[in-house]
Amino acid sequence: MTKPQIERPGAGLSRRERVREATLAEIKEIARRHLVEHGAQGVSLRAIAREMGMTAPGLYRYVSGIDALLILITAQMYDDLADTVAAADSGVPEHDTDQRILASLRAFRSWALDHRAEFSTMFGPHTRPEPDTDISEALEAGRRFGATFFTLFDRLLSEGRFEVPSDEEVPAELARELRTFADTLGLSTPHMSLGAVMVLSSCWVRLYGVVCMEIFQHLNFVMANMEPLFESELRSVLSRIGVEYRPPEE
Repeated sequence: MTKPQIERPGAGLSRRERVREATLAEIKEIARRHLVEHGAQGVSLRAIAREMGMTAPGLYRYVSGIDALLILITAQMYDDLADTVAAADSGVPEHDTDQRILASLRAFRSWALDHRAEFSTMFGPHTRPEPDTDISEALEAGRRFGATFFTLFDRLLSEGRFEVPSDEEVPAELARELRTFADTLGLSTPHMSLGAVMVLSSCWVRLYGVVCMEIFQHLNFVMANMEPLFESELRSVLSRIGVEYRPPEE
């Protein structure tokens, strides 16, 4: 019996291409470690080159500059987060939409708590890259991260779980911003009206906001444990969109 062929990473690449891919992977690995240890401002091509036994100019054969490198590792971090959220979602029976939403949102918060430096780089205030920096890879990775949530939200819409405001109810100035929001994130399904995007963005801002306040320690002076607040907001937000809240398992 013929054994099935197993496709290995790098299959089909020339030796030169495999070496290049391996070197770029090492550059990103070191850059991410430096980011975790020192923050985004502490990532430098010179330090990475020194650790790899290369010259800083030599790194420019692999990345065009520090902004491009930060975009690459930001995309990698979004992929890690997307994998975590997707794994939480896939661990719940496909038909149990409510629990899938709960599991996915809790996985998002847990990942953020376990990867504070990465979260700060991905979602925190930061200096914009140079205008000519290609950010498409990070943008696409961000869309992959959001895909699990958007798919589940779209299912709620298709099931008619909650009342969706008409597009006429959306203020004109907000409508312009919501269209940009939807276009940037690739929200285009038969059920995703402007009113639906308004509900989605409102729900996301509330939950994302609580996680940001926890990661950036904005309430540390008054609140030692943010989980009860997150769960309270989770219950409130999900009730708005017809999802049954269930407490986390002990």
